[in-house]
Amino acid sequence: MHPLFNKADLLSKQVIGAAIEVHRVLGPGLLESIYEKCLRHELDLRRIPTCCQREVQIEYKGIVFLEELRFDVLVDGCLLVELKAVQEIHPIHKAQLLSYMKLLNVPVGLLLNFHELKLVDGISRMVLHGASE
Repeated sequence: MHPLFNKADLLSKQVIGAAIEVHRVLGPGLLESIYEKCLRHELDLRRIPTCCQREVQIEYKGIVFLEELRFDVLVDGCLLVELKAVQEIHPIHKAQLLSYMKLLNVPVGLLLNFHELKLVDGISRMVLHGASE
């Protein structure tokens, strides 16, 4: 089991609650960047730490380099949240979240689509392979 899985699992419920509050107040139809700023503020009000970019070490066939990874919200170092405001979630959105989770070694990820009339219809939860075992 990933050492941060239980913490991330508990945080995912809190983040979903915060996202539902943002969606309840703002409704659908806005830009992704607006939802991101409001979600980060809502999490801050709940005293849940977040960050939105980080340099990560990439290793590929004998080379190692640092690269700035532009993810949406990393919650308390263990839960990655990607926000969308799109008509439809495509497989590439989930693939991107999973790739970021692997690079950051984060056990749990949430993909939140704020375009839905009810946010609960736009929530996808992903777990890094082997993280919950």
